[in-house]
Amino acid sequence: MATYDNLPVYYESYQLLLELFRFTKDFSREYKYTLGESIKKEVVEMITNIYKANSNVSNRRVLLQTARENIEVIRLFLRLLRDLRQISLEKFAFLNLKIESVSKQLLAWQKKSYMHT
Repeated sequence: MATYDNLPVYYESYQLLLELFRFTKDFSREYKYTLGESIKKEVVEMITNIYKANSNVSNRRVLLQTARENIEVIRLFLRLLRDLRQISLEKFAFLNLKIESVSKQLLAWQKKSYMHT
């Protein structure tokens, strides 16, 4: 079993978290402490679920499903931020690519875990 910090999905998720922390500081005050904090909290929860899934084989499927749910909530928040004009189209596209990468990796891992049971 790879350590969590060597997992590509963990690395990509962490990069997403760093990007979100960097750009939420520039939100208008109205959104910084609501949507900004919510999206950061959701990404931290997703990364925590990835860590737990890697170390907890008996509960892996549930944790991966929860991480996939986290990514969909992140996707929703990001779309809302774009519609509220808190994020540029370029940044929106960049973050969506990262989100899609994490989503695909989680799905592949989840499918693999079903094959091994």
